[in-house]
This record gives sequence, C-alpha cells and structure tokens, in this order.
Amino acid sequence: MGKGDLRQVFGIFLVILITVGFAWAGSQDSVKVFGISLFALGVALAFIIQWIAFIPAFIFKTEKFYDLTGTIAYLAVTVSTLLLGGNISPRGRLAASLVAVWTLRLGSFLFMRVLQSGKDGRFDQIKTSFLSFLMTWTLQGLWVSFTLATALVIFTSQDQAPMDAFAVIGFFVWVLGFAIEVAADGQKNAFRKDPANKGNFIRSGLWAWSRHPNYFGEILLWIGMAIIALPVMRGWGWVGLISPVFVYLLITRVSGIPLLEKRADEKWGGQPEYEEYKSRTSILLPLPPKKV
Repeated sequence: MGKGDLRQVFGIFLVILITVGFAWAGSQDSVKVFGISLFALGVALAFIIQWIAFIPAFIFKTEKFYDLTGTIAYLAVTVSTLLLGGNISPRGRLAASLVAVWTLRLGSFLFMRVLQSGKDGRFDQIKTSFLSFLMTWTLQGLWVSFTLATALVIFTSQDQAPMDAFAVIGFFVWVLGFAIEVAADGQKNAFRKDPANKGNFIRSGLWAWSRHPNYFGEILLWIGMAIIALPVMRGWGWVGLISPVFVYLLITRVSGIPLLEKRADEKWGGQPEYEEYKSRTSILLPLPPKKV
C-alpha cells in the first residue's frame, strides 16, 4: 500500500470519525426507535446508501449515477426519519416538502447533465482507484448528512414546536433562495444552448449581478431551512446549524466557486471583456454592477 492509498484510508477514517461525533451530538435530543437515536439512524442510512451504490459503480467504473444516489439518499433519509419519528408535525411536513422539492430539482438537473455529456470529468482518474473512488462516495454521505442536518433536527426532535413566525419567515427565505437558484440555472442552460454563445461566458440576467447567483440561492435556501428549525433546537440539537455553515464553506472555499473561478480564468483570463466583467461583478451576493 503506497502513500496515496494510506492517505485515502486515513481520509475515510477521518470522515467516519467526524460523522460519528456529529451523529452523537445530534442524538442528544432525538427520539429513539428500537432503542437507537433516530438522528443517528438517519445519518447511518445516508452512508449505507452510498456504500451500497459504490459497489456496482466501481465494478463498472462509472460515475453516471453518483448524483442520482445522492438524490435517493436525501429522499430516503427524509422519508424514513419523518415516518419513524411517529410525530409528523406541520413543521416536519413543511421541511420534508422543501427538501423533496430541492432534491428532485437538483438531482434531476445533475443527472441529466451527466447523461448529456456522457461523463463527469472529475471522476476520470478517481474511478479507477478503489480507495479514491470509495472516498468520493463516503464524502457524499457526509455531504448529505451535514446539508440535511437542520431538517434532521426537525424530523427527530423530541420537542415539536407549533407553526410560528420562524416557520413563515424561513419558508419565504427558502422560496427566495430556491427561485434564485432555479432562475440562474435556467438562464445559464438557455445561454449554453444558443450556438451564438459557444465559447463565451454568461453575463446577462442574474449573472450580470453575480458571477455565481445559483450558489447564492443554494446558500440562502439552507439558511431558510435553519430558520424554520430554530424553535425545535435544544442543547446539542444546535449542531443542526452546521447545515448552512457547511453549505457556505463548501461552495465558497472547497468545490464550488474556487474550482469554477479557476476554470474561467484559464479559459477567458486576459480577455478584456472577461476582466471587466470580473472587476464589475460581485462574486456571490447579487449586487448592481460596479461603475468603472
């Protein structure tokens, strides 16, 4: 086993260790099913689904159903924890509905994209290595668990608060974020389909106010979910707030904006129009273009 393999083994172990700590914290105010914390069961299910799907994915060296598996995990964890909790409150039904809408929209969008392109270039080297490929599926389990954390608190909390101003405000924040994300993705998709735009970058619609408006919408909708969850958070249940924080850090520091900005700079860097667009346009928060 080489150094690269040892790093992957250590990485997988570290992810599992972090997840165990997260599941333990979220379990402190969770209802129990068969004597086991429902919060922990939900987290475990997210990982089990990934590891089961990894087996045929590695055998056939394909990543085509990677995003689809994430979608299935979100829905499976949501439905199972909501139903097993035995207390389907209005707040829980609201949160579950929002998770389902977001999951089905994003999952179908990503799945169709990889089908149309034939592959996901991120996996070209990874899918031939057992440990590296397993690491990506394990990380998706972490992504599902952390992103769903606020909703999981709602589904599994022993204390269910009645619908209130937090639920209403959170719902409208979520809707605004979702609308921005869908509109931005739709505008970019339409731009790419136009042959006249081949090789160009989008700078119209929401993209005139932000270089990544879809990511802003994604962050905003999970903030909305966190607002909905606030009244049921108690003690260690506040670990659920990791959801919007995790989404923000993932998008702005890890796999979202940094990667896309790098690719854009490699493709259009030095071109006057692109450099002007960068200097005038906010990187994330939609704002009127700066005057030059």
